[in-house]
Amino acid sequence: MSAVDTSVSTDGTRVSTASDATERSLSIGELSARTGVSHRSLRYYEEQGLLPAQRTAAGHRRYAAGAVDQVLLIQRLFAAGLTSAEIQPVLPGLVGAEDRTDALVEVLREHRRRLQEQIDQQLDTIDILDEVIEYHGQR
Repeated sequence: MSAVDTSVSTDGTRVSTASDATERSLSIGELSARTGVSHRSLRYYEEQGLLPAQRTAAGHRRYAAGAVDQVLLIQRLFAAGLTSAEIQPVLPGLVGAEDRTDALVEVLREHRRRLQEQIDQQLDTIDILDEVIEYHGQR
C-alpha cells in the first residue's frame, strides 16, 4: 500500500495524487449509482458539509468507500424530516463512535418530540373537522 500524496490547490481544496487512493475511492458517478442519489444531491451534501470529497489533480471528486453508508444515512435523516443544518452537527457522531456524545441523542430526541407535537396538533385538527362534518352532515 503506497502513501497518499496530498497537496492544496490554489482554491484551497485538497488534491490527492496517489493512484492507489484513487482506485479505492469512488467517483461521483459510482457513488450515485451505488446509492441511487443524484449527482446534484451529492454536490449539495458536499456544499453543506455533510459529505467530504477529495479532488484529483484534474479536479474530479473522489469519495471514500464509506461514503456509500454515509449517503444512505443522510437520506434517512432527510426522510425523518431533519434539515441539512440539523444533520450537519450530528452526522459525525452517527458516522464515527469517537465523535458520539450525549448531545447527539438529545438533538434527535428533540426532533422526535417536535414531530410528535405536530402529529398531535394534526390529530386535534382531524377531530375538529370530524365534529363539523358530523354536525353539518345531519342538517
